[in-house]
Amino acid sequence: MAGISRRGLLGGGAALAATGAAAGIAVGGYALGRESEDAAVDAASDTYPFRGTHQAGIVTPAQDRLHFAAFDVTTDDRQALVDLLVQWTAAAERMTQGLDAGPVGAVDGPYNVPPDDTGEAIGLPAGGLTITFGFGPGLFEKDGVDRFGLADRRPAALRDLPHFPADVLDRNRSGGDLCIQACAQDPQVAVHAIRNLARIGFGTVAVRWSQLGFGRTSSTSTSQETPRNLFGFKDGTANVKAEETAELEEQVWVQPEDDGGDWLAGGSYLVARRTNMTIEVWDRQPLADQEGFIGRTKGTGAPLSGGDEFTEPDFSMPGSNDQPVIPVDSHVAVVHPSAHGGARMLRRGYNFVDGTDDLGGLNAGLFFIAFVRDPDTQFIPVQQAMSRNDTLMEYLKFTGSALFAVPGGVGEGEHVGQALFA
Repeated sequence: MAGISRRGLLGGGAALAATGAAAGIAVGGYALGRESEDAAVDAASDTYPFRGTHQAGIVTPAQDRLHFAAFDVTTDDRQALVDLLVQWTAAAERMTQGLDAGPVGAVDGPYNVPPDDTGEAIGLPAGGLTITFGFGPGLFEKDGVDRFGLADRRPAALRDLPHFPADVLDRNRSGGDLCIQACAQDPQVAVHAIRNLARIGFGTVAVRWSQLGFGRTSSTSTSQETPRNLFGFKDGTANVKAEETAELEEQVWVQPEDDGGDWLAGGSYLVARRTNMTIEVWDRQPLADQEGFIGRTKGTGAPLSGGDEFTEPDFSMPGSNDQPVIPVDSHVAVVHPSAHGGARMLRRGYNFVDGTDDLGGLNAGLFFIAFVRDPDTQFIPVQQAMSRNDTLMEYLKFTGSALFAVPGGVGEGEHVGQALFA
Protein backbone atom coordinates (compact mmCIF):
# COMPACT_ATOMS: atom_id res chain seq x y z
CA MET A 1 0.00 0.00 0.00
CA ALA A 2 2.91 2.34 0.71
CA GLY A 3 3.72 2.49 -2.97
CA ILE A 4 0.25 3.58 -4.10
CA SER A 5 0.26 7.22 -5.22
CA ARG A 6 -2.60 9.61 -5.79
CA ARG A 7 -2.39 8.60 -9.44
CA GLY A 8 -2.91 4.97 -8.42
CA LEU A 9 -5.82 5.88 -6.19
CA LEU A 10 -8.05 6.74 -9.15
CA GLY A 11 -10.60 3.97 -8.97
CA GLY A 12 -8.95 2.36 -5.96
CA GLY A 13 -10.26 4.41 -3.04
CA ALA A 14 -12.95 1.96 -2.04
CA ALA A 15 -10.40 -0.81 -1.63
CA LEU A 16 -8.26 1.42 0.53
CA ALA A 17 -11.24 2.28 2.69
CA ALA A 18 -11.97 -1.41 3.20
CA THR A 19 -8.46 -1.99 4.54
CA GLY A 20 -8.64 0.89 7.00
CA ALA A 21 -5.87 2.88 5.35
CA ALA A 22 -6.63 5.91 7.50
CA ALA A 23 -4.43 4.35 10.18
CA GLY A 24 -1.34 5.18 8.12
CA ILE A 25 1.21 3.40 5.94
CA ALA A 26 4.47 1.62 6.45
CA VAL A 27 7.74 3.10 5.22
CA GLY A 28 10.66 0.76 4.69
CA GLY A 29 14.35 1.35 4.13
CA TYR A 30 14.51 4.72 5.90
CA ALA A 31 15.21 5.82 9.45
CA LEU A 32 11.73 7.06 10.28
CA GLY A 33 11.53 10.81 10.64
CA ARG A 34 15.29 11.29 10.76
CA GLU A 35 16.07 13.64 7.91
CA SER A 36 19.57 12.34 7.37
CA GLU A 37 22.66 12.57 5.23
CA ASP A 38 20.86 10.69 2.49
CA ALA A 39 20.66 12.56 -0.80
CA ALA A 40 17.95 15.17 -1.37
CA VAL A 41 14.67 13.74 -2.60
CA ASP A 42 13.74 13.41 -6.23
CA ALA A 43 11.24 16.21 -6.81
CA ALA A 44 9.09 13.97 -8.96
CA SER A 45 8.28 11.03 -6.72
CA ASP A 46 10.32 10.48 -3.56
CA THR A 47 8.87 10.89 -0.09
CA TYR A 48 9.94 11.74 3.44
CA PRO A 49 8.55 9.73 6.36
CA PHE A 50 6.15 11.57 8.62
CA ARG A 51 6.94 9.70 11.84
CA GLY A 52 10.22 9.61 13.74
CA THR A 53 12.43 11.21 16.37
CA HIS A 54 11.98 14.75 15.00
CA GLN A 55 9.27 16.24 12.83
CA ALA A 56 10.15 16.41 9.16
CA GLY A 57 10.44 19.83 7.55
CA ILE A 58 13.15 21.14 9.88
CA VAL A 59 16.48 19.63 8.84
CA THR A 60 14.94 18.07 5.74
CA PRO A 61 16.75 19.50 2.69
CA ALA A 62 14.72 22.64 2.08
CA GLN A 63 12.19 22.26 -0.72
CA ASP A 64 11.43 25.04 -3.19
CA ARG A 65 7.82 25.81 -2.23
CA LEU A 66 5.98 26.69 0.96
CA HIS A 67 2.42 27.07 2.17
CA PHE A 68 2.37 28.17 5.81
CA ALA A 69 -0.83 28.63 7.80
CA ALA A 70 -1.61 29.79 11.35
CA PHE A 71 -4.89 28.82 12.98
CA ASP A 72 -7.07 30.02 15.83
CA VAL A 73 -8.73 27.28 17.87
CA THR A 74 -12.45 28.07 17.90
CA THR A 75 -13.58 25.49 20.45
CA ASP A 76 -13.10 25.23 24.22
CA ASP A 77 -13.51 21.46 24.10
CA ARG A 78 -10.18 19.80 24.91
CA GLN A 79 -11.26 16.43 23.51
CA ALA A 80 -12.36 18.04 20.23
CA LEU A 81 -8.87 19.56 19.93
CA VAL A 82 -7.19 16.21 20.63
CA ASP A 83 -9.49 14.50 18.11
CA LEU A 84 -8.45 17.06 15.51
CA LEU A 85 -4.76 16.39 16.15
CA VAL A 86 -5.43 12.68 15.69
CA GLN A 87 -7.18 13.37 12.37
CA TRP A 88 -4.45 15.77 11.25
CA THR A 89 -1.79 13.19 12.03
CA ALA A 90 -3.49 10.54 9.91
CA ALA A 91 -4.09 12.90 7.00
CA ALA A 92 -0.58 14.38 7.12
CA GLU A 93 1.02 10.95 7.10
CA ARG A 94 -1.04 9.95 4.08
CA MET A 95 -0.38 13.12 2.09
CA THR A 96 3.38 13.08 2.73
CA GLN A 97 3.43 9.63 1.12
CA GLY A 98 1.60 10.82 -1.99
CA LEU A 99 -1.83 9.55 -0.95
CA ASP A 100 -5.15 11.36 -0.72
CA ALA A 101 -5.93 13.02 2.62
CA GLY A 102 -8.56 10.38 3.44
CA PRO A 103 -8.89 6.65 2.74
CA VAL A 104 -11.73 7.03 0.24
CA GLY A 105 -10.15 9.83 -1.77
CA ALA A 106 -11.38 12.58 -4.04
CA VAL A 107 -13.54 10.63 -6.49
CA ASP A 108 -14.45 7.19 -5.13
CA GLY A 109 -16.85 8.04 -2.33
CA PRO A 110 -20.64 8.29 -2.31
CA TYR A 111 -22.13 11.06 -4.43
CA ASN A 112 -24.30 12.35 -1.59
CA VAL A 113 -21.41 13.33 0.76
CA PRO A 114 -18.35 15.52 0.32
CA PRO A 115 -15.15 13.69 -0.71
CA ASP A 116 -12.48 13.21 1.96
CA ASP A 117 -9.91 14.81 -0.34
CA THR A 118 -10.27 18.00 -2.36
CA GLY A 119 -8.80 16.51 -5.53
CA GLU A 120 -6.47 19.18 -6.88
CA ALA A 121 -3.47 16.89 -6.37
CA ILE A 122 -4.91 13.99 -8.37
CA GLY A 123 -2.15 12.67 -10.60
CA LEU A 124 0.61 14.51 -8.73
CA PRO A 125 3.36 12.67 -6.86
CA ALA A 126 4.33 13.47 -3.27
CA GLY A 127 6.87 16.07 -4.42
CA GLY A 128 8.98 15.74 -1.27
CA LEU A 129 6.12 17.05 0.87
CA THR A 130 6.79 17.61 4.56
CA ILE A 131 4.18 18.79 7.07
CA THR A 132 5.32 20.33 10.35
CA PHE A 133 3.01 21.27 13.24
CA GLY A 134 3.53 23.91 15.94
CA PHE A 135 1.70 25.21 19.01
CA GLY A 136 1.38 28.93 19.77
CA PRO A 137 1.11 30.70 23.14
CA GLY A 138 -2.67 31.06 22.77
CA LEU A 139 -3.12 27.31 22.94
CA PHE A 140 -1.95 27.41 26.56
CA GLU A 141 -3.68 30.57 27.72
CA LYS A 142 -5.68 33.16 25.83
CA ASP A 143 -7.04 36.39 27.29
CA GLY A 144 -6.30 34.98 30.72
CA VAL A 145 -8.32 31.80 30.12
CA ASP A 146 -6.81 28.32 30.31
CA ARG A 147 -9.17 26.69 27.81
CA PHE A 148 -7.52 23.28 27.64
CA GLY A 149 -5.81 22.83 31.00
CA LEU A 150 -2.39 23.48 29.51
CA ALA A 151 -1.34 26.77 31.13
CA ASP A 152 1.07 25.16 33.57
CA ARG A 153 2.83 23.33 30.72
CA ARG A 154 3.70 26.44 28.70
CA PRO A 155 7.46 27.04 28.60
CA ALA A 156 8.43 30.58 29.61
CA ALA A 157 9.99 31.18 26.19
CA LEU A 158 6.69 30.49 24.41
CA ARG A 159 5.09 33.90 24.39
CA ASP A 160 4.38 36.65 21.88
CA LEU A 161 7.60 38.06 20.49
CA PRO A 162 8.37 41.61 21.65
CA HIS A 163 7.74 44.61 19.43
CA PHE A 164 11.02 45.43 17.70
CA PRO A 165 12.03 48.72 16.10
CA ALA A 166 10.83 48.80 12.46
CA ASP A 167 7.92 46.48 13.24
CA VAL A 168 4.72 47.61 11.52
CA LEU A 169 2.84 44.44 12.34
CA ASP A 170 -0.50 43.51 10.86
CA ARG A 171 -2.36 41.54 13.53
CA ASN A 172 -4.08 39.65 10.72
CA ARG A 173 -0.65 38.33 9.70
CA SER A 174 0.63 37.63 13.22
CA GLY A 175 0.18 35.15 16.05
CA GLY A 176 -1.91 32.00 16.08
CA ASP A 177 -2.79 29.09 18.36
CA LEU A 178 -1.49 26.47 15.93
CA CYS A 179 0.63 26.48 12.80
CA ILE A 180 1.24 24.12 9.92
CA GLN A 181 4.24 24.41 7.61
CA ALA A 182 3.87 22.50 4.34
CA CYS A 183 6.96 22.39 2.11
CA ALA A 184 7.19 20.64 -1.25
CA GLN A 185 8.82 20.87 -4.66
CA ASP A 186 5.39 21.46 -6.25
CA PRO A 187 3.33 24.45 -5.05
CA GLN A 188 0.05 22.66 -5.71
CA VAL A 189 1.10 19.79 -3.45
CA ALA A 190 1.86 22.21 -0.61
CA VAL A 191 -1.42 24.09 -1.10
CA HIS A 192 -3.32 20.81 -1.25
CA ALA A 193 -1.90 19.80 2.12
CA ILE A 194 -2.92 23.00 3.92
CA ARG A 195 -6.30 23.11 2.20
CA ASN A 196 -7.19 19.59 3.33
CA LEU A 197 -5.99 20.08 6.89
CA ALA A 198 -8.02 23.29 7.11
CA ARG A 199 -11.04 21.41 5.72
CA ILE A 200 -10.64 18.68 8.33
CA GLY A 201 -10.39 21.32 11.05
CA PHE A 202 -13.61 23.13 10.13
CA GLY A 203 -15.61 23.78 13.30
CA THR A 204 -12.59 23.28 15.57
CA VAL A 205 -10.06 25.72 14.09
CA ALA A 206 -10.12 28.61 11.63
CA VAL A 207 -7.30 29.92 9.47
CA ARG A 208 -5.96 33.13 11.01
CA TRP A 209 -3.45 33.90 8.25
CA SER A 210 -1.38 32.10 5.67
CA GLN A 211 1.61 32.70 3.43
CA LEU A 212 2.79 31.22 0.15
CA GLY A 213 6.51 31.12 -0.52
CA PHE A 214 8.79 30.24 -3.40
CA GLY A 215 12.51 29.96 -3.92
CA ARG A 216 13.98 28.81 -0.60
CA THR A 217 16.29 31.42 0.90
CA SER A 218 18.54 29.09 2.86
CA SER A 219 20.10 25.65 2.69
CA THR A 220 19.52 23.08 5.40
CA SER A 221 21.97 20.52 3.99
CA THR A 222 25.54 20.66 2.71
CA SER A 223 24.20 18.94 -0.41
CA GLN A 224 22.43 22.17 -1.39
CA GLU A 225 23.87 25.33 -2.88
CA THR A 226 23.18 28.59 -1.08
CA PRO A 227 20.17 30.29 -2.71
CA ARG A 228 19.51 34.01 -3.21
CA ASN A 229 16.92 36.32 -1.75
CA LEU A 230 15.04 39.04 -3.66
CA PHE A 231 17.90 41.51 -3.07
CA GLY A 232 19.97 39.21 -5.28
CA PHE A 233 22.38 38.13 -2.53
CA LYS A 234 23.14 34.63 -1.28
CA ASP A 235 21.27 34.10 1.96
CA GLY A 236 21.90 31.88 4.96
CA THR A 237 25.55 31.02 4.33
CA ALA A 238 26.17 30.40 8.05
CA ASN A 239 22.97 28.37 8.49
CA VAL A 240 23.04 25.33 10.77
CA LYS A 241 23.06 22.28 8.49
CA ALA A 242 21.55 18.83 8.95
CA GLU A 243 25.01 17.28 8.93
CA GLU A 244 26.11 19.32 11.97
CA THR A 245 24.63 16.91 14.50
CA ALA A 246 26.35 18.42 17.55
CA GLU A 247 25.24 21.92 16.55
CA LEU A 248 21.68 20.69 16.08
CA GLU A 249 21.64 19.40 19.64
CA GLU A 250 23.09 22.66 20.92
CA GLN A 251 21.26 25.19 18.76
CA VAL A 252 18.04 23.61 17.42
CA TRP A 253 16.63 20.67 19.41
CA VAL A 254 15.00 21.29 22.78
CA GLN A 255 16.61 19.03 25.38
CA PRO A 256 14.84 17.08 28.18
CA GLU A 257 16.39 19.34 30.82
CA ASP A 258 15.08 22.51 29.15
CA ASP A 259 11.94 24.29 30.29
CA GLY A 260 9.07 22.35 28.73
CA GLY A 261 11.36 19.46 27.91
CA ASP A 262 8.90 16.98 29.40
CA TRP A 263 6.80 17.31 26.24
CA LEU A 264 8.90 19.43 23.87
CA ALA A 265 12.18 17.46 23.92
CA GLY A 266 13.28 16.62 20.39
CA GLY A 267 11.31 19.59 19.11
CA SER A 268 12.20 23.20 18.54
CA TYR A 269 10.85 26.75 18.45
CA LEU A 270 9.69 28.16 15.12
CA VAL A 271 10.07 31.91 14.61
CA ALA A 272 8.06 33.34 11.69
CA ARG A 273 8.59 36.91 10.51
CA ARG A 274 7.06 38.38 7.37
CA THR A 275 9.66 40.83 6.10
CA ASN A 276 8.69 43.24 3.34
CA MET A 277 11.51 44.56 1.16
CA THR A 278 11.44 47.96 -0.50
CA ILE A 279 12.52 46.39 -3.75
CA GLU A 280 12.28 49.48 -5.94
CA VAL A 281 14.45 51.63 -3.64
CA TRP A 282 17.03 48.87 -3.28
CA ASP A 283 17.28 48.42 -7.04
CA ARG A 284 18.44 52.03 -7.41
CA GLN A 285 21.41 51.65 -5.06
CA PRO A 286 24.95 51.32 -6.48
CA LEU A 287 26.48 47.86 -6.35
CA ALA A 288 29.18 49.02 -3.93
CA ASP A 289 26.55 50.30 -1.52
CA GLN A 290 24.51 47.11 -1.78
CA GLU A 291 27.59 45.04 -0.94
CA GLY A 292 28.44 47.38 1.93
CA PHE A 293 24.96 47.04 3.40
CA ILE A 294 25.24 43.23 3.30
CA GLY A 295 28.96 42.84 4.01
CA ARG A 296 29.41 40.28 1.22
CA THR A 297 30.01 40.34 -2.52
CA LYS A 298 26.90 39.96 -4.64
CA GLY A 299 28.50 37.57 -7.11
CA THR A 300 30.10 34.86 -5.00
CA GLY A 301 28.78 35.64 -1.55
CA ALA A 302 32.29 35.93 -0.15
CA PRO A 303 32.78 38.32 2.79
CA LEU A 304 34.24 41.69 1.82
CA SER A 305 37.38 40.70 3.74
CA GLY A 306 38.14 38.14 1.03
CA GLY A 307 38.08 34.41 0.35
CA ASP A 308 35.09 32.43 -0.83
CA GLU A 309 31.51 32.19 0.37
CA PHE A 310 32.36 30.03 3.37
CA THR A 311 35.46 31.95 4.48
CA GLU A 312 34.97 33.38 7.96
CA PRO A 313 34.61 37.18 7.80
CA ASP A 314 37.51 39.22 9.19
CA PHE A 315 35.76 42.10 10.92
CA SER A 316 39.05 43.71 11.93
CA MET A 317 40.55 43.95 8.44
CA PRO A 318 41.08 47.65 7.68
CA GLY A 319 39.51 49.27 4.66
CA SER A 320 39.43 52.87 3.52
CA ASN A 321 39.11 55.96 5.75
CA ASP A 322 40.33 53.99 8.78
CA GLN A 323 37.14 51.92 8.73
CA PRO A 324 36.91 48.09 8.58
CA VAL A 325 36.52 46.67 5.09
CA ILE A 326 33.32 45.01 6.37
CA PRO A 327 31.29 47.95 7.74
CA VAL A 328 30.42 47.62 11.41
CA ASP A 329 26.78 48.31 10.60
CA SER A 330 26.59 45.82 7.72
CA HIS A 331 24.13 42.96 8.03
CA VAL A 332 26.85 40.32 8.36
CA ALA A 333 28.67 42.22 11.10
CA VAL A 334 25.53 42.88 13.13
CA VAL A 335 24.03 39.37 13.08
CA HIS A 336 27.14 37.18 12.91
CA PRO A 337 27.30 34.49 15.64
CA SER A 338 30.56 36.00 16.91
CA ALA A 339 28.56 39.08 17.98
CA HIS A 340 26.00 36.97 19.88
CA GLY A 341 27.95 34.49 21.96
CA GLY A 342 28.01 31.90 19.18
CA ALA A 343 24.22 31.71 18.86
CA ARG A 344 23.10 30.26 15.53
CA MET A 345 19.76 29.42 13.94
CA LEU A 346 18.48 26.93 11.43
CA ARG A 347 16.83 29.19 8.89
CA ARG A 348 14.21 27.89 6.48
CA GLY A 349 12.73 31.00 4.88
CA TYR A 350 11.16 31.68 1.47
CA ASN A 351 10.75 34.55 -0.96
CA PHE A 352 7.25 35.90 -1.51
CA VAL A 353 5.59 38.24 -4.01
CA ASP A 354 1.99 39.04 -3.11
CA GLY A 355 1.07 41.33 -6.00
CA THR A 356 1.55 45.09 -5.66
CA ASP A 357 0.84 47.61 -2.95
CA ASP A 358 -1.27 50.77 -3.11
CA LEU A 359 1.66 52.72 -4.57
CA GLY A 360 2.30 50.22 -7.35
CA GLY A 361 5.38 48.70 -5.74
CA LEU A 362 5.91 45.01 -5.31
CA ASN A 363 4.43 43.58 -2.13
CA ALA A 364 7.41 41.30 -1.82
CA GLY A 365 10.10 40.13 0.53
CA LEU A 366 11.28 37.33 2.75
CA PHE A 367 9.05 35.08 4.81
CA PHE A 368 11.63 34.38 7.49
CA ILE A 369 11.41 31.06 9.31
CA ALA A 370 13.99 29.97 11.85
CA PHE A 371 14.18 27.00 14.20
CA VAL A 372 15.99 27.56 17.52
CA ARG A 373 16.36 25.79 20.84
CA ASP A 374 15.74 29.01 22.79
CA PRO A 375 14.26 32.14 21.18
CA ASP A 376 15.22 34.25 24.21
CA THR A 377 18.93 33.75 23.63
CA GLN A 378 19.14 32.92 19.93
CA PHE A 379 16.57 35.03 18.11
CA ILE A 380 15.42 38.00 20.18
CA PRO A 381 18.90 39.50 20.85
CA VAL A 382 19.85 39.13 17.18
CA GLN A 383 16.62 40.79 16.00
CA GLN A 384 17.05 43.62 18.50
CA ALA A 385 20.60 44.26 17.31
CA MET A 386 19.52 44.13 13.70
CA SER A 387 16.61 46.50 14.27
CA ARG A 388 18.83 49.08 15.96
CA ASN A 389 22.17 48.85 14.15
CA ASP A 390 21.80 47.22 10.73
CA THR A 391 21.89 49.60 7.73
CA LEU A 392 19.88 47.03 5.82
CA MET A 393 16.88 48.01 7.92
CA GLU A 394 16.39 51.04 5.68
CA TYR A 395 15.07 48.60 3.08
CA LEU A 396 13.03 46.33 5.35
CA LYS A 397 9.84 46.46 7.36
CA PHE A 398 8.35 43.62 9.38
CA THR A 399 4.65 43.12 8.79
CA GLY A 400 4.01 39.76 10.47
CA SER A 401 5.38 37.97 13.51
CA ALA A 402 4.70 34.72 15.36
CA LEU A 403 6.34 32.15 17.60
CA PHE A 404 5.41 28.48 17.91
CA ALA A 405 6.69 25.48 19.85
CA VAL A 406 7.22 22.55 17.49
CA PRO A 407 6.90 19.23 19.36
CA GLY A 408 9.29 16.37 18.74
CA GLY A 409 8.57 13.67 16.22
CA VAL A 410 5.51 11.44 16.16
CA GLY A 411 6.04 7.80 17.10
CA GLU A 412 4.11 4.85 15.77
CA GLY A 413 0.56 4.85 17.13
CA GLU A 414 0.87 8.43 18.37
CA HIS A 415 -0.60 11.73 17.25
CA VAL A 416 1.24 15.00 16.96
CA GLY A 417 1.67 16.70 20.34
CA GLN A 418 0.51 13.64 22.27
CA ALA A 419 3.03 14.17 25.08
CA LEU A 420 1.60 17.63 25.73
CA PHE A 421 -1.91 16.29 26.28
CA ALA A 422 -0.87 13.19 28.23
